[in-house]
Amino acid sequence: MIITTRTAVLDDVPALNQLIEQSVRHLSVGYYTPSQIDSSLRYVFGVDTQLIEDGTYYVAEADGSMVGCGGWSKRNTLYGGDQIKETEDPLLNPEHEPGRIRAFFVHPQWARRGIGRTIIEVCETAARRAGFRRLELASTLPGHPLYSQLGYETSEHFTLDFPDGEQLPLIRMHKTLVATPNNSAS
Repeated sequence: MIITTRTAVLDDVPALNQLIEQSVRHLSVGYYTPSQIDSSLRYVFGVDTQLIEDGTYYVAEADGSMVGCGGWSKRNTLYGGDQIKETEDPLLNPEHEPGRIRAFFVHPQWARRGIGRTIIEVCETAARRAGFRRLELASTLPGHPLYSQLGYETSEHFTLDFPDGEQLPLIRMHKTLVATPNNSAS
């Protein structure tokens, strides 16, 4: 199986939203209740078109199908799709602030086949090239094992409160990017 990645484009948004919903509905079972899953899709999980416009969101494809997505950001927002944005998302200073790993989702039929790892490698390389020395993310409970395996450390556990009264436990994680020889990204 060959996994390829490419930069997402705005025309991908309908397919990305479909992939995100399938991923959340299937891979969150056992970690979150059906009500938490419904609320997370309504209030937080979805495409952040700013990532696409910035050229920092990627699609993974295998056998001609979209099998995963994820990105990194040079902006302040830590998580969430367009539905939670209220103001302009300011740029981060890579000298003093960590970049963000954002919006990782894998199609349930392709879970645990290296899709997330592949996209993370693309994101870390791009963030390093953009001058970021550190990255942080907000992990879902099902995502935590992958991020831990890839060297992200837990900073804190927190709960996201939704307008309908549901709560979603998340985990803030961070990683220092290792400099590559001659300061080039690998």
